[in-house]
Parts: sequence; structure tokens; C-alpha cells
Amino acid sequence: MPFQEIMAIAPMWYVAFLLSLTCHEAAHALVADLGGDSTAASSGQATLNPAPHVKREPFGTVLVPIFSLIWMNWMIGWASAPYDPYWQQRYPRRAAWMALAGPGANLLLAIIAAIAIRIGLAFGYFAPGTFSFAGLAVGAPGEISSALATFLSILFAQNLLLMAFNLLPVPPLDGHIAVGLFLSESTTLKFLEFVRQPGFGLIGLLIAWNLFGYMFRPVFQFGVALLYLGYGG
Repeated sequence: MPFQEIMAIAPMWYVAFLLSLTCHEAAHALVADLGGDSTAASSGQATLNPAPHVKREPFGTVLVPIFSLIWMNWMIGWASAPYDPYWQQRYPRRAAWMALAGPGANLLLAIIAAIAIRIGLAFGYFAPGTFSFAGLAVGAPGEISSALATFLSILFAQNLLLMAFNLLPVPPLDGHIAVGLFLSESTTLKFLEFVRQPGFGLIGLLIAWNLFGYMFRPVFQFGVALLYLGYGG
């Protein structure tokens, strides 16, 4: 997509990104609170109001998303919901569900966006678009349907991206805690203790960044295939 077009839809893209990130972190905070750790909830993170999340991580919620859109034509960034590490040690499975809740919220948003796109297609409000983040569905040029189709396309793709990236099982991403659902508690605790060593967070991010470019395209292709499954035009 040309730079001018990217900048024209940048505000819409940022709204979709901030909504996605806020739901992700709020889900972490809510599930942790339900599991007995009120650390994030008591600090105001269990909310769909983006302000507490932006205040906690202004660099990851404002600057990085804007720069990434300019440089890479898509948005990436981060926020964080604090949790009690001693609670995690006592209840590693509860912590695993807490970690999985964030990507789960992104999956739910992607499904909602997909349903909205299919409804728009069914009523002739949208038409199928291209294999791109902002153009999966299109509306009539110059009409509100065009803006809505773009927003829903971005919302669908953005949440697939956040879900897939955060599920990678390397620190500091959610996936390295969520693996506790598939391991014994003793093995989980040993694994978590091992990856807490200094430098593992940076190593994990480098691994994730290099792997993600190869793994996300098939994830995106699969998601788009499901989006248009059975659609005959």
C-alpha cells in the first residue's frame, strides 16, 4: 500500500490497534483477578478504558505503533498487566490461563470482525478485497461502507497478528507462561525459573521477531480462508 494511503487510514488503524491491545491486557487482568491475583485489577488494568494501559506503557502503546506503521506498513507494540510472581509460583496453571486470556481476547475480536465482514458481504454492503491487512473487504468508494470495510479488515488482521505473536512460547511473550497448561506443575516451575535468567527476555524477542515473519503468513492465509469459507460472491 502506498505511503499516502497508509497515512490516510493511520487514525483508523491506531483505533483498531489500541482497542485490540486494551482488550488483550484487560483480559489478562480480569482472569488473574478471578484466579486470585488482584495486582493488575487493583492498579486499574482490568478495564476497556485505554488510558491506564497507555499511561503504564506510553512507549509501547503510542510511539512504537506509529513508527512501525510508517516503517513496516503495519502496527506492532505492547502494553503490560502486572502480576504477582509469587502467585504464579503457587498457581502456575492459573497463571497459564491468565497468559492465554490475552491472545484469547484477540481471537474473539478477530471472530467479531469476521462476522461483521460476512454480514456486510451477505447484504451487499461489502465486496471481497485483496490479501492485505487493510483491504480484505471493500465498500463503495467515498461512502461510509468503504471506511467500515477498511476498519474491520484491519481489526481482523491486527488481532490475528497479536494473537499469533503472543502465543510464541518464548519469554517475555504470553506463550511461555501458557505452556503451563500442557506441562506438569513441577516442570512448568522449572521452565519458568530457567527462562527468568538475565538476558532471556531479549533472546526470546529476537527469536520471536525472526520466526514471526515466516510463521505469520500461513496463519494469515488460513485466517482469510476461514473468513471467506463458503462465500460464493
